[in-house]
Amino acid sequence: MQQLEDPALIDLIIQRNEAALGELYDRYHRLVYSIALNIVGRSEDAEEITLDTFTRVWEKAHTYRSERAKVSTWLTRMARNRAIDVLRREEVRPMKHSVSWAKVSPEPAADTDKPETAAHLTMQKERVREAVATLPEAQQEVLALAYFGGYSHSEIARELDIPLGTAKARIRSGMQKLRTLLHNE
Repeated sequence: MQQLEDPALIDLIIQRNEAALGELYDRYHRLVYSIALNIVGRSEDAEEITLDTFTRVWEKAHTYRSERAKVSTWLTRMARNRAIDVLRREEVRPMKHSVSWAKVSPEPAADTDKPETAAHLTMQKERVREAVATLPEAQQEVLALAYFGGYSHSEIARELDIPLGTAKARIRSGMQKLRTLLHNE
């Protein structure tokens, strides 16, 4: 495969030839990584962007048009766009400010002065916390972003880099499971 031109490799990738993707990766992973690293400044993020770029090549090879750009240009553009997306996401909502289920206080709201009400609220919160803990991690994540982070469905999809329908389905499925779990109590 080393003798094949880049467009020929893309044609093989369209036909689901994994060896062709491997060859393309061997040719360009350093270039893609260096562009990503130059933009985001963190090796972990640059590695992830590199993997995302080649995953997208696998998924979107049919969109490549040789008359528009060389394969290397196409790859670097994808890497650059992905790196900028990572920076924008961090700027808008840095992960250090995200809220998770583990950080939600089990303490009752301070607006009650009756010990019975406070105890009841604490028990309810604990039941909800236990029910949430039984959900798959993906559902816990979208519910935490929606209810504690204040994210909209489209923001959740962007944040987690998943399709909007997947975000909505995870929220709906998680809520249905919680409803069933908590209703049975």
